[in-house]
Amino acid sequence: MLSIKKVQSEKEIQLVEKLAIEIWNEHYVAIIGQEQVDYMLEKFQSVSAMNQQMNDGLQYYLFYYNEEPAGYLGFKLEEQHLFLSKIYVLSKFRGNKIGKSGMDFVAIEAQSQKKEGIRLTVNKYNTNSIEAYKKMGFEVIDEVVADIGQGYVMDDYILLKKV
Repeated sequence: MLSIKKVQSEKEIQLVEKLAIEIWNEHYVAIIGQEQVDYMLEKFQSVSAMNQQMNDGLQYYLFYYNEEPAGYLGFKLEEQHLFLSKIYVLSKFRGNKIGKSGMDFVAIEAQSQKKEGIRLTVNKYNTNSIEAYKKMGFEVIDEVVADIGQGYVMDDYILLKKV
């Protein structure tokens, strides 16, 4: 059974950081390399980074599958869209429709906030995720290369799903 819980305590932020380290190391090393994974985890998924993001309006939610932490998502409300910044599931829990349930949760939030759609970015070489997003109704609308410091860039597609 899946439950989705809003992150509110420091302990929960620490749990998201722990999940991020595990998920990013199992999924992204093959795409962007270990050094960039380590850099991005520190820059974007450390406790201090997430506290700052939450102060800036990003909302984090934890996925629990049979009461065990299984992943997380993070989104921010923009003027026209809900921006889905993060949605990650531990590999051992994939195949249980957790990602789809998370997307359904986000779609309901976008609709309740009267947003036109859900916007996200995805690494151009993250082919499995791109295909999954397309199956959920997302379309590639643009691409962006963002300098994130230390000589690293995020080379992403921008996807949108109308709600």
